[in-house]
Order: sequence, then C-alpha cells, then structure tokens
Amino acid sequence: MPPAENLRALARAAQGTVKDAFHVWLTLMKVMVPIIVVVKVLTELDLVRYLALPLSPVMGLVGLPADLGLSWATSMLVNIYSGLFVYAGLLPGMEQLTVAQVTTFATMTLIAHNVLVEGRIAQQCGLNMTTQIALRFGGALLCGMLMRAFFDATGYLSEPAVMLWAPREAPATLVAWAWNEARNLVSVLGIVLALMGLMRVLDAVGITRLLNACLRPALRLMGIGDNAATITIIGLGMGIAYGGGLIVHEVQGGKVPPRDVFSSLSLMGLSHALIEDTLLMALIGAHLGGTLWARLVFSMVVVMLLIRLYDRLRPTPTPAAPARQGA
Repeated sequence: MPPAENLRALARAAQGTVKDAFHVWLTLMKVMVPIIVVVKVLTELDLVRYLALPLSPVMGLVGLPADLGLSWATSMLVNIYSGLFVYAGLLPGMEQLTVAQVTTFATMTLIAHNVLVEGRIAQQCGLNMTTQIALRFGGALLCGMLMRAFFDATGYLSEPAVMLWAPREAPATLVAWAWNEARNLVSVLGIVLALMGLMRVLDAVGITRLLNACLRPALRLMGIGDNAATITIIGLGMGIAYGGGLIVHEVQGGKVPPRDVFSSLSLMGLSHALIEDTLLMALIGAHLGGTLWARLVFSMVVVMLLIRLYDRLRPTPTPAAPARQGA
C-alpha cells in the first residue's frame, strides 16, 4: 500500500477511535452526572449518616467497630476517597485497630464502593443494577467474614496498624466541588480515548490474541469469552467505569454475548483497579495479602460459581417441532 494511502487509513482509524471514545464518554456522563449530583445532595443534607445506621451491627460480624459502618457507607454511596476521609476522622475516637482489622475493612471497601455509579454502568450493559449492587455488598460481607475467621484462627496480622497517609479534605464550596468534578469527568474522556486507542493497536499487532491465548484457561473457568477478555483485563487494572464503558460500546455493537457481559462485569465489580486502589489501602495500613490476592482469588471463585448458576437458570431454547409430512 502506498504511503499516502497508509496515512489516509491511519487518519480514518484515528477519527473512528475518537468518535467511538466520545460516544462511550457521553454514555458514561449520562450515567455518572445525575448520580454524582444526587449523592452530593445526600452528603450536604447529612443523610449518609442515617443510611449508615443499618451497617453498625454488620460491622460486628466482621470484627470491626460499629462506627466504621459510616465510613463504609460513605465509600459505597460516594467514593473511596470520601470514605477514607471519614475513616481518618473516626480513628481518634476508636481503640487501636490491628493490621488484620484494617485489611478486612479495606478489602470490603474495595469490593463494595461507589456502587450507585458502577451499578448504573452495569445496567447500561444490560445487567440488573440491583442484582449487581447486592452481589458486591454480599460479596464484601462474605469476604470480610471469611477474613475475620482466618485472622481469628491464626492470629496473623495482629500487630497495630499504622496509617501512612491522610486524605485531602473535600472542596469547601459548591463551586470548588463542581470544578473538581468537572475536571474528573473530562479526564475520563482522555482515559477512555487512550484505552480505545490502545485496544485497537493491540488488536492490530496481534497482542490481544496472545493475551487471550495465555489467559483463556482462567477466563473460561469464569465464563468469560475471547470477545470480553481484553476489556475484562482493562477493567481489572483500571476500574469498572473504564472497563464498563468499553463493554457498553462493544455490547451496542453486538460483539459481546450476554453471558460474557454477566461474567466479565461481575468479576470487575468484585475486583477492579487492582493497582491504584490496592496501593491506596496499603497507605492506611492494610496488607497486600488481603486487599490484592485474597480479594482476587475470592472474586474468581465467586464468579466461577455464579456462571454455573447462570447456566443452570438460563432457559434453554425449545427445539423446533418437526414439519409434518404430506397434507
């Protein structure tokens, strides 16, 4: 192919990538903006505190102080950073937490946080929002109970936790808050554009096929087909907003079957942003063994079981009746 035609083909590909990325971003904005505003209203009216009341007894099931229910509720309804800001404010009034307790709390927070926005993204992909939120809340609680049982039985990580980082205070005015959120939303467009461009480059040079071949056995166990494999990896590494946004695009193009959507987004819901969020929790004294490896293994096992249940409950097509011979 002549150089001029190569350049034109490259320009068309770049233009298509920008157009698709902008479409994905608009879809995410329709999901994220209304929920961000609603959550801000709840926060300003101090209603999150009352929504957190039912979580106080739940904290006892996982061996944590009841007050931490407010921090977890804030993480679920707003985001991790807001939850950690509440956590930092609660620490002085509580007894010294152990590394085991902080690891349990951090892992539960990583599994179930920002569930309204991320549940809505899952809904845009064709899944039931309530089911996905219930999966993450129930998964976090079950994982926390298992971790508590392990730590109580072994005495592992019983030393006092040390917090190495204090979160920044939230913007003081509505204008500052709105400006901060607007910058975050614009940055999402840049990240989505970069990810879509990266995916197309990986497809073009054959790396996607290589990754899928290497991960196929593990992904098949979790019911994730080749069409969703690369997006799932991106979601695990970057976060459900980005992985989910890409899945929305692929689903709308008819490239990902419903079974793959369910298994991929369920896995992303339970374990995503494995690098950034895990390192963040390490700064408050959590251990990587729980926040990374235990969370990832737990998520994979849960999704393996869920996809088997999905296959059992999914109605099988009724075979067509044979045509009658003669009249």
